Amino acid sequence: MAEAADFPGMSPSPARRWLRRTGALLAGAPLLAGLLQLPAHADTPAAPKEASGGNTVAVAVDTLSPAVPSDGDTVTVSGTVTNNGKQAVTDAHVGLSVGPALTTRSSIDDAAKNADVVSGGYGSEVGGKYVAEFSKLTPGVAEHFSISVPVDKLDLGDDGVYPLGVLLSGETSAQPWDQVLGIQRTFLPWQPDGADTATKTTVLWPLVSTVHMTAETGSNAQQTPVFLDDDLAEEIAPGGRLDQLLSLGRELDVTWVIDPDLLAAVDAMTGSYRIRTDGNTTTAGTHQAIAKKWLADLQDAVTDREVVALPFADPDLASLAHNGTGVAGSLSQLKAATDVAATTVETVLHVTPSTDFAWPVEGAVDPSIVKVATSAGADKVIARSDSLTETGGLSYTPSAARPIGGGTTAVVADARLSTAFQGDLTKATASTLAVQEFLAQSLEMNLQTHKQRSIVVAPQRMPTASQAQAMAAAVTALQGGSWSQSQELSAAAAAKPDSDATTRVPPRSAYPSSLRRQELPRSAFEQIAITQDTLDNFKVILSDQSRVVTPFGRAVNREMSTSWRGLSTAASTFRQGVQAYLDTLTDQVKLIDKSETKLSGRSATIPVTVQNNLVQGVDHLILRLTSANDTRLEIGGHVFDEQPIEVSGGHSTTVKFTTSANVNGQTTVTAQLYTLDGQKYGDAVQFDVKVTEITPTVMLVIGGGVLLLVLAGFRMYTQRKRAAAREAEEGGAEEAGEPDGGPQQPGGAEAHEDRCEQESGSLSGADDPQQPSDGTPDTAAESTDPSGTGERVDR
Repeated sequence: MAEAADFPGMSPSPARRWLRRTGALLAGAPLLAGLLQLPAHADTPAAPKEASGGNTVAVAVDTLSPAVPSDGDTVTVSGTVTNNGKQAVTDAHVGLSVGPALTTRSSIDDAAKNADVVSGGYGSEVGGKYVAEFSKLTPGVAEHFSISVPVDKLDLGDDGVYPLGVLLSGETSAQPWDQVLGIQRTFLPWQPDGADTATKTTVLWPLVSTVHMTAETGSNAQQTPVFLDDDLAEEIAPGGRLDQLLSLGRELDVTWVIDPDLLAAVDAMTGSYRIRTDGNTTTAGTHQAIAKKWLADLQDAVTDREVVALPFADPDLASLAHNGTGVAGSLSQLKAATDVAATTVETVLHVTPSTDFAWPVEGAVDPSIVKVATSAGADKVIARSDSLTETGGLSYTPSAARPIGGGTTAVVADARLSTAFQGDLTKATASTLAVQEFLAQSLEMNLQTHKQRSIVVAPQRMPTASQAQAMAAAVTALQGGSWSQSQELSAAAAAKPDSDATTRVPPRSAYPSSLRRQELPRSAFEQIAITQDTLDNFKVILSDQSRVVTPFGRAVNREMSTSWRGLSTAASTFRQGVQAYLDTLTDQVKLIDKSETKLSGRSATIPVTVQNNLVQGVDHLILRLTSANDTRLEIGGHVFDEQPIEVSGGHSTTVKFTTSANVNGQTTVTAQLYTLDGQKYGDAVQFDVKVTEITPTVMLVIGGGVLLLVLAGFRMYTQRKRAAAREAEEGGAEEAGEPDGGPQQPGGAEAHEDRCEQESGSLSGADDPQQPSDGTPDTAAESTDPSGTGERVDR
């Protein structure tokens, strides 16, 4: 039977293993008694001593396979040893040692903290041929090793977690005796016969990224989106972080937790898109094929799998609870982000997600966070056991589901398992150690009790590629093990809770200060409120609100994203950019400035021009013209008058207001646009109106002049009539017998006309000096001058 155990594929039954171990114990009993009576012989190998100088040699365990061995397996450990000392190490070898089983989860924690401490003890070394020997280790040179040993040679006992030491022993010229110069401890989960009761384990697999899209879109019908950068293309490209998460996750039985904003961004990349470069310029995006492939692969991966949708852009619930609830409208932003989440996932992935779960940062909760998290419709909060800590003295880890009041369930993820893959895991040794510790904690948890429990693993939101690879390796081994079975998150939340598990949410004062320092400040939510107010005031005038409401609504959601934690400057820059671009659009609908206007007479019209440089039409606007002094100048018979405004995209229109002057002089007039609900829109335009009234004195002078002209004309008429009569009489006398005709009287008809002209000229006043009251009017009743620059008058 002992021989059979050394060959893969020949796994003895539990009964045979018990007989084998019992027989070996009975057979060795007489020999052991004899050895106890003998003094130590000189040929008995002594255990290597500990090095007095600490870790002279660094031991790195790059692979341990299989991660969870069974009866009949051969365990292979490989890695490198590097002499960090100044002296060469001679007669060196790498060996394996196995210590007694660890019986608590905290003992695993302690062993992991001292994984490379030489003075921590080693257990018994396997020895024999299961070593890797080196005649000499040169300082600074890394040497590879690989040791394969049948699992039966490791002398593992009952089911449990065994510390496995990989140690380097050797000599130096300064200390010429065999000693341990370096060690790396890890864990070997051992449960060959299967668990009596398997633990139901839920693993969350997050697909979350940072903010990539701006609020800006093109003016074309497709509204070409503009991206902040091209980083998302790198993440979804082959080998990128999100590509790794997708390719690894599709092979696992996990619950997908997805930020809909990520889906929206990748979906936008499948068509025409642009990338912002330095300044205000953009360049065309070229990664449509990558985006299409990634989305197609994700659609295939989530088919028939549980998908949990976070609110759009993954809002920071803790920041909102601590700093945003005092700002009007902040909670409505969370509601809007939740409402659009399911629609986005269904549209892009063609699956119906769950939106019942809220996930605060690192699972840290307090009453205010729970209240905010459930305000938008979620009734389950994903917490973590280092926040919702156990206070009842349970001897085992309870199930994840906890009723915390108000119809809300806290799904408490296990902190040890959830944080197992944080930190730098780019080196193989770090990844291997993380995987083995994760498996050790999971098995130890199963061995705590025969009671079946539901456990949740909620890793960090944005694992790196190396962290994702380690997670996948651990989950693969876990799901291939005998003590765990997969379960969806919804089932874990619905599982019967442990009656003795804590349900008390920690107070606000217990919230970690390290997390609080990363929160969005109150000023961020105040800026968000300003942006929302500007958007609300703008959208009501638009003929197609969706072209503005959708991109800016989603941009406001992104301003609250959890991904801004630790990036306060970048977050502020993004918020300012959204507001600046919105202001640019609202300024496209404006009043054209006017210069001073002069009115002559008691009544006239004043034109005011509204310009719309948007690509779409605007309406639901009111233009109000107000006189600062209605005693001097009335508009429409009152102090102000209003007219509705409707302007097509890319055009301007001019409306005319009737005015009446009561007193001459200068009056300030204000033009202001309003929305239908009475909110001011845009900047007001002020201009001066100078009224020049025609006075009674001027009218008398003009009337007197006209009278003189009439009298002069009448006199000329009568004089000419008399002269004509005299000429007729003289002509008759000549015909009656005056042959000589007599001398012609001086001053005949021509002289008469000259006198008439002189008389007429003396009355006409054409050459008289101009009177002071005869001033020329400044303008006509309505100016016929062309409109100012940018003004287009539609008549």
